[in-house]
Amino acid sequence: MTNFARRTALTAIAAAGLLASVVAAAQQATPPAAPPAPPLVDWVNVQIRTIDLGNKTYMLMGQGGNITVAVGSDAIMMIDGQFAPLSDKIKAAIRDIAPLPIKYLVNTHYHGDHTGGNENFAKDGAVIVAHDNIRIRLAAGTINGLTGAVNPPRPAEALPKQTYAVGGLTLEAGGRKAQLTHISNSHTDGDTWVYFADANVLATGDTFNNLKRYQNIDFANGGDVRGMIRAVDTYLRVSNDQTKIVPGHGPLATKADLVTFRDMLVTSRDRIEKLFNEGKTEQEVIDLKPLADLDATWANNAQHAIGHTRNVYNSFRRM
Repeated sequence: MTNFARRTALTAIAAAGLLASVVAAAQQATPPAAPPAPPLVDWVNVQIRTIDLGNKTYMLMGQGGNITVAVGSDAIMMIDGQFAPLSDKIKAAIRDIAPLPIKYLVNTHYHGDHTGGNENFAKDGAVIVAHDNIRIRLAAGTINGLTGAVNPPRPAEALPKQTYAVGGLTLEAGGRKAQLTHISNSHTDGDTWVYFADANVLATGDTFNNLKRYQNIDFANGGDVRGMIRAVDTYLRVSNDQTKIVPGHGPLATKADLVTFRDMLVTSRDRIEKLFNEGKTEQEVIDLKPLADLDATWANNAQHAIGHTRNVYNSFRRM
């Protein structure tokens, strides 16, 4: 082989090696099975549905997280506010219930489908109330652990003005009392559940859904499957067969629905924790499909199933 031919062959080999390295790096950098972005919402046609829970307490369903409304003698408390484009419709639905000012808007966690309307309600005088960690995450911005998507910081008007750190907080409006309680490291690191004792109504935020679907566990922002189970165990202790349970998403729930949701979480935790403790990597666990039987019922699609497995697996990385 001539020197020229030898140099040409070596160059070709080097180029092939470089290409292989680039491809491998790209594959490694690409998040596995990230769920697709949600479709665009036709806000104009979204309807706000009102469900009477008794004793001047209501559940509103629209697009995003469920809302709970408690009417006092001269003011209203609401739990979560859905997306900003729906604020006018939500305000109209609340006026139909009672033409009173909204004194408090409680955020159960920081996600935009629950806090998107913060600015719009704050402009009307509502005081936004939340756990300290919600204010921190809204002010700083967040990153989605599954997709890498960045949520920018929210403006000052959207931030909670009244916060609490540990334990809980009691709010009062027109004779109505709401007990706020923090569940650490559950759906996120700032979850609050709310109980109206006079109506026996419990609002869970996204620590529970009644869609019979996997619930996101936001591990990049403090979420943990063990905390999710701890939250549901708490709800089972404080509720009874007459408790009206307002889930983060889905129709009004009962104590029996909590039990079904808990069983799914416990099975997910037990199976994936075992594999984690055996030293299996995240991708190895995904490939093993340890939740295949649950996926058939609880997953929207294959990507949703993988996302849940990743959420549970990454819970144990918090140890």
